[in-house]
Amino acid sequence: MTVRAPLAALAAVLTLASAPALAQGALSDPAALTEKAPATFKAKFDTSKGAFVVQVNRDWAPNGADRFYNLVKNGFFDNTRFFRVISGFMVQFGINGDPKLSPAWRNAKIPDDAVKQSNKRGYITFATSGPNSRTTQVFINFNNNAGLDGQGFAPFGQIVTGMDVVDKLYAEYGEGAPGGNGPNQMRVQTDGNAYLTKEFPKLDFIKKATVEP
Repeated sequence: MTVRAPLAALAAVLTLASAPALAQGALSDPAALTEKAPATFKAKFDTSKGAFVVQVNRDWAPNGADRFYNLVKNGFFDNTRFFRVISGFMVQFGINGDPKLSPAWRNAKIPDDAVKQSNKRGYITFATSGPNSRTTQVFINFNNNAGLDGQGFAPFGQIVTGMDVVDKLYAEYGEGAPGGNGPNQMRVQTDGNAYLTKEFPKLDFIKKATVEP
């Protein structure tokens, strides 16, 4: 999935490709991970640069909040890379490092939410490639990107501590291929962390994400 940037040069389209058979375990069955999120909750992300905390407000975007809650609670984001980091715009993540999981989540789409909050600095939002296409990829806004609001990008939470950590995430690879020198999302889907660690070793990553008690 792609966050469509206000500038055409930042736009990209993710082409989905076939991938190996499903991994074992709870994450291989998205239909089973549909628990309703609390009205508000916090998720802590321990990363290679430090920790940051997201506060989610379910009434901002209920479908997005529920999906995010289930992903964090079940370890989906653990050992995943911040594969698209564009200075002054946003940082995107949410493709699992195990390519065996990609086929299961590729079609596990959730309905759109109404856009109730603007894409302000520190706000977190699901990426989308069109109507009702959100799956697992999310982004955090580095700046105020109100131009995304009218494109249907609905924030569901915000960084409450550690935005300085987010600001430090490695960004020198820039936009993803083929528009830039960063990772190709299709390759991330099919080859996972094996591709990213070999070709883009400086990418920062999530060690573990947990729902805070």
